Amino acid sequence: MNAIQTELTAGQVTALQRSSLYNADLAPVPAAGRRWRMGSFAALWISMSACIPTYMLASSLIGGGMNWWQAILTIFLGNLIVLIPMILNAHAGTLYGIPFPVYCRASFGTRGANVPALMRAFVACGWFGIQTWIGGNAIYKILGVFFPSLVAKTLPTALGINLPQFFCFLFFWGINMYVVYKGINCIRWLLNIKAPLLIALGLVLLAWAYRNAGGFGPILSLPSAFAPGQPRSGEFLIYFFPALTGMIGFWATLSLNIPDFSRYAVTQRDQVVGQALG
Repeated sequence: MNAIQTELTAGQVTALQRSSLYNADLAPVPAAGRRWRMGSFAALWISMSACIPTYMLASSLIGGGMNWWQAILTIFLGNLIVLIPMILNAHAGTLYGIPFPVYCRASFGTRGANVPALMRAFVACGWFGIQTWIGGNAIYKILGVFFPSLVAKTLPTALGINLPQFFCFLFFWGINMYVVYKGINCIRWLLNIKAPLLIALGLVLLAWAYRNAGGFGPILSLPSAFAPGQPRSGEFLIYFFPALTGMIGFWATLSLNIPDFSRYAVTQRDQVVGQALG
């Protein structure tokens, strides 16, 4: 499990660089460039999971009729299922140090691999836009607390947003672009800070909500809408399987291009255990 592919010789590297298929960003990562340990992969998943879209995803299950433990079980099962292809696809990235576009060449050929790579990129652009909008809107709402004039409904809008909202979106987008520009080690550094911070702030937010709401309220005692005598009695499986598919689909795209991250793993054990823990 800890083995990685033997390093290329100097002659092999030179020959590879002369190839028309070579690109510095797609080249195999040498052992010296691999710094992602188990904790980095766990931090990656904690950072991606502890966010507003996942909160919205979980709350939608309760809104659809599940009680709290059914929603948690559905999310856990979905994550457990998607973990299998995640680890399997990550194996090649760690073994050869290659990213997703190169990994695709084994199945689609050197030219055909451009198709799945571009399709994955288009989906990533859409998802990044959603995340960036949510992040920018969070900044906008926070600024609105201190500067109420920014959220005034009298401000002119275009495409449903006003100018302060647009600038908050651009600001959040710019932060992300800076981190991406600095490279994978900057991303790893940020994740290692972000993961424990998100857990701590999440607990603080939970304590604040618990105190101000006077407890958890009816959420823990709320019966499932699919239980006998409830409005949707007997319809649990009809709702469960589409909901489970949604949970799997939430991370399914990343299970394809996980070699983009696992190529930086020091060992296979780091990526397997790290992802399972995260």
